Amino acid sequence: MNKKYTLTKFNSFEALLSDFEKNAPERPAVVFESGGKPCFLSRSGFASMAREKARELSASGKKCPGIVCDGSLPCLVAIFASALAGLQTVLLDENASEELLRGQIMQTDIDMLLCNDEDLLGELESALTRGPGTVSGERDILFFTSGTTSSSKAVVLTDKSLMAAAFNGSSMLPLSEEDILMCMLPLNHVFGLVCGVLWGMQCGAPVALGRGPRYYAQDLSFYRPTVLSAVPLLLSFLLQHRLKNSELRLVLVGAGACPPSLLEAAAQQKLAVSFGYGLTETSSGVAISVPGTPDFDPFAMEICPEDTVSLAEDGEILVRSESCMMKGYYGHPEDTEKVLKEGVLYTGDLGRWDEKGRLRIIGRKKEILVLRDGTKIFLPEYEARIGAALPGEDFTVLEKDGRPVLVLYDKEAAQASESHMAKARSLIQLRLKEVMAALPRGQQLGGILFTAFPLPRTATGKVRRWEINI
Repeated sequence: MNKKYTLTKFNSFEALLSDFEKNAPERPAVVFESGGKPCFLSRSGFASMAREKARELSASGKKCPGIVCDGSLPCLVAIFASALAGLQTVLLDENASEELLRGQIMQTDIDMLLCNDEDLLGELESALTRGPGTVSGERDILFFTSGTTSSSKAVVLTDKSLMAAAFNGSSMLPLSEEDILMCMLPLNHVFGLVCGVLWGMQCGAPVALGRGPRYYAQDLSFYRPTVLSAVPLLLSFLLQHRLKNSELRLVLVGAGACPPSLLEAAAQQKLAVSFGYGLTETSSGVAISVPGTPDFDPFAMEICPEDTVSLAEDGEILVRSESCMMKGYYGHPEDTEKVLKEGVLYTGDLGRWDEKGRLRIIGRKKEILVLRDGTKIFLPEYEARIGAALPGEDFTVLEKDGRPVLVLYDKEAAQASESHMAKARSLIQLRLKEVMAALPRGQQLGGILFTAFPLPRTATGKVRRWEINI
């Protein structure tokens, strides 16, 4: 029988590593590839590597390292080490454009870069802060809410809030020491770090570090995990190609909308799926569906113990959490005040309570579109580009089947023939050709839909997207 790890609420990375060194120090903490084979690193070994790197960072005299996250063991060690050294840490996306990275570096006062790509290091060198900067505080860890637009903001978390979030999830879905948690998610996303790494470490389960998108088709058979954290797009890929290894028993899905068809496909392959709802601002999970009950529904979620959730009159989800809440948006106090009021986060998401008091997500109120792969699109900026090419048109952008789609008002849509609407769609595509060509493929429109009714709007003229059914 699998042995469950006794949960301890750690208040820092230091506390977690100290526990690694004292309790079963030779048990594996991390599994990674070495010489074409899975290699196990012990708890004490991982702690030693992090402490050695922390001493190196402390001796550098720098205050704010930026870590370009590639998901490797050195990357994970650096994240822990920077917190141990009492530094402010900024986690960056290795796949982001050089232009975006430069802007994020300057925005967050990064004064040194940790990156395995020497060419990229050279290109970004000139963006580093030369003076003292305005570093917010020791052990702060900054995550960007979106790596896709210039409107992305850095959320200020701490190793304490991240460990509290890991305790949150572990209390709801405890793992055993015999489990192997597979991390195939980017560590610069809070879902990836908390649910892909810290969840396992909190429970005493070794964490297998994925080798990146090139190895998605091989990593499950290579590491033989029992538990996986995944965004819907990744889970869809694994199920479509029937890549599930026989040991895999549970997948925690988050960071994007999960269609029921995906859950049906998982059930056909005898795979339990739990759905998690959370935000970067809350250090990840707020609510999780818990398998094992007779009436289990992946979309009906229980609230995590470190959080309190209520619903506003319009259904907006409000979250209070003393242990997991962000400090704010780095350098943007006015934006912080708009969403965090007297300790309550106004999420912009809409929900309802079901008959058993479980939370169900019904839509999004705020102006960020979250796709299945976790990509976020800042809609005001995105729609402004479209509006420049479609002046005078009544339109909005929504998510459908994991892609952004354009919804356009055409009063003749109800009576028009299919050929007429096909020509209208082709004309719109032609007008948007240059706009779409300038966007990454994942952000390009996946379709154009017409409605015969004017789009519903608020008194101030904003589209009430959550009222549109497509």
